[in-house]
This record gives sequence, structure tokens and C-alpha cells, in this order.
Amino acid sequence: MTRPKQVLTTGEVAKICNVAPRTVSKWFDSGQLRGYRIPGSKDRRIPLEQLVRFMKSHDIPMNGLSRGRKRVLVVLGQRELRDTVRQSLTQRGEYDVEATESAFEAGLVAGSFLPDVILVDVSLPQIEPERLRRELRAHEGLQDTELIGLVREDEDGRGHALLQQGFSAFLKSPFHARDLIRLLEAPEPASVVPHSIEH
Repeated sequence: MTRPKQVLTTGEVAKICNVAPRTVSKWFDSGQLRGYRIPGSKDRRIPLEQLVRFMKSHDIPMNGLSRGRKRVLVVLGQRELRDTVRQSLTQRGEYDVEATESAFEAGLVAGSFLPDVILVDVSLPQIEPERLRRELRAHEGLQDTELIGLVREDEDGRGHALLQQGFSAFLKSPFHARDLIRLLEAPEPASVVPHSIEH
């Protein structure tokens, strides 16, 4: 398991404490949870040591800090592929997985599940990559969520366009669950090292 992050977003704190991001914001704004704002923005950051102190003083279970499970939202229209990916990730024991078949369902799930990564078939109806990226950044609990786009095998250009639009990586269909796992377990954040995987 990797070393815990030393500075956390309100969304990350919300996941650890199992509360809504707005609750963390209230803790921060009232001075109960100490941290700082990013200069020139409203984004809040909480040092890990301050979070630990806060959790201990408010009797919040500490198991969330050591859980280390990555939350993955799978948005795929093909039921068989969707189920296969969900099963493969769940069996590894390192991921919490939710799966939906449409943009509408994904929007409902993402707000409460607060995924770390979203794998989305960009050919699905109502999926607009640039709009999706903007909406994630506008949601306090999803600002650090990584996006991986699924494109058709002959859409190499579209895949690279996704990287330009802020996606962390893209996969070409058809793909194997192990390809996604390889991306999720890359030693560097996907946003730093963009990937494309094809077979």
C-alpha cells in the first residue's frame, strides 16, 4: 500500500470520514478542522496530521485512513463488459466499484459514491467529454477524480483528443480488465503520465 497523502482535499476527507463534502467544508469554515486555502481559489486543503487530530478528538473511526481502497465508477453501455470489469476489480479486493450504463445514472451515483476514477465509454448518448470534465471540477467532492475514456479501436485520434481535454488516459475497445487494472496501479498518477492501451 502506498504512503498516505500528506495533504488532502475536502472530497478525500469526506471519503475517509464517510460524510458529505459540504460537511467537511463546514468543519473547515468553522475552524474545527484546520487547513488552508489554495491562493487565488476557494479550494481547501487539509494536512493529514490535522485530520488525524480532528478525527481523534471527535471519536471518528480511524479505519478510513488505512483502508487504501480506490473507488472506481464504471460507465459502460455493454452489460457483459460492464459486469466483467466490475467483477474483475472487486475480486482483487483493492477497489470499491459501482457500475452504470448511462450518463444519467452515472451523474446520480457519482455525487454520493465520490469515485477516485471514472471509466466512461465516450460514445454513450449524452456523454460530452469537455462538459463531463467541467462538471467534475465544479463538484467539490470530485475535483481530483481521474477520467479514463473508452474509444473504439479505430479512434486513436479521438483518444488523444480526450487527453487534451483533461482525461488522464484512454483505452481502446475491445480491452481486457487487466488493461484497466494496469492503469489504475501505475506507479505515477495517470494525470502525470497519460496512457493509451490497445490490443
